[in-house]
Amino acid sequence: MTGKWFDKAFSTASRHRFSFELHDLIGVLMRLYQPTEFIKRYLPNGCFDLLVVDEGHEYKNSGSAQGQAMGVLAAKARKTVLLTGTLMGGYADDLFYLLFRILTRRMIEDGYQPNARGSMAPAAMSFMRDHGVLKDIYTERDGSSHKTAKGKKLSVRTVKAPGFGPKGIHRFVLPFTVFLKLKDIGGNVLPGYREEFIDVPMSPDQEAAHRKLAQTLTIELRQALARRDTTLLGVVLNVLLAWPDCCFRPEVVKHPRSRDTLAFVPSIFEDDELMPKEQALLDLCLAEKALNRRVLAYSVYTGTRDTTSRMKRVLEQSGLKVAVLRASVDTARREDWILDQVDRGVDVLITNPELVKTGLDLLDFPTIAFMQTGWNVYTVQQAARRSWRIGQKQDVQVIFFGYIGSSQITCLQLMAKKIAVSQSTSGDVPESGLDSLNQDGDSVEMALARQLINA
Repeated sequence: MTGKWFDKAFSTASRHRFSFELHDLIGVLMRLYQPTEFIKRYLPNGCFDLLVVDEGHEYKNSGSAQGQAMGVLAAKARKTVLLTGTLMGGYADDLFYLLFRILTRRMIEDGYQPNARGSMAPAAMSFMRDHGVLKDIYTERDGSSHKTAKGKKLSVRTVKAPGFGPKGIHRFVLPFTVFLKLKDIGGNVLPGYREEFIDVPMSPDQEAAHRKLAQTLTIELRQALARRDTTLLGVVLNVLLAWPDCCFRPEVVKHPRSRDTLAFVPSIFEDDELMPKEQALLDLCLAEKALNRRVLAYSVYTGTRDTTSRMKRVLEQSGLKVAVLRASVDTARREDWILDQVDRGVDVLITNPELVKTGLDLLDFPTIAFMQTGWNVYTVQQAARRSWRIGQKQDVQVIFFGYIGSSQITCLQLMAKKIAVSQSTSGDVPESGLDSLNQDGDSVEMALARQLINA
């Protein structure tokens, strides 16, 4: 080890009064610093010939520690190879920080660099304007501050929408990207793959209660937004998305600040009654069992609104063997845990898609059912293809369930749009079962809020 960086490292270790041999120097400094901080401080640029980053999309966030650590390593490597099955989530800024960390020079050449205060936010917004889709929304209101004449107040807000322009693809994606699909390998290494969306009608009582709940919360939301108060936005949207799947228990909606009760809905279904989605899932599982196919069922409500315990009980009452994979199972043990369940003859595995979205090949479950999808495009795309892997011998079928007339449909519509953008960026014609719902839109929250307010 020679050079200024070694002298600096030696001096640092000496100041801490360590007694060491030269071969112990690296070990001493690694105990003083986080590994990437040590590399940043003491190793020269180009120290590593090659950096391989698996699941590259996990490093896209602006302020994440792992994203910044990846950027440090990329700066010290001559070449960086980023591996991912989901290049982007539908928005142009999904790629911005990844590109800045691995193609820093090119991004700076195009003017995307930190401002005087070191913030990257203006550069990210500029990147969105150049290569993505931004909507400027103008709102005009009657002014109340004019004493002798009427006046208007004009406000502008900017929101992002799914999309990535051809200029950005040509400049930042195509010259540096190899798109390799497993089907391109040839030799029929993969079986057939099909996605399907099934719209499920609500029961009459469920639909009436949902309509009343939506009307009540919409009035409250409109009044809050008129006061420029967005506090209720997340509460209302989460309730309306979740309630159709959780109406087997009473629902109390409280204001997040005042704790006033905004709405109350008693339980619609008894413990021994099947909700329409549960009946649809049960029918699917029984049909697949008759074909000797196991089912992987996803539910995003595994915490406070847990639906998995009820799903397990409902399916077991019909003679199916069911297991629920929870977050309490350590990540390193999940694959073995699932194999144990398969050995015990499980017919249905229920879990949150976040728990299995990466690192697992679930070849024993050729049928996948989404009871809900959540809002994360990366998670949906990864989780939908957990069993469509090399080694799979059966055709893979993925089913998306959604209640007709609910906010779930609007959520699925936006997911379809974002998936279409993600796939088209890599040169694919969208093949998602949600594509039948594909319509233009912006963020999930804004799309749902607009649906409510304009109803």
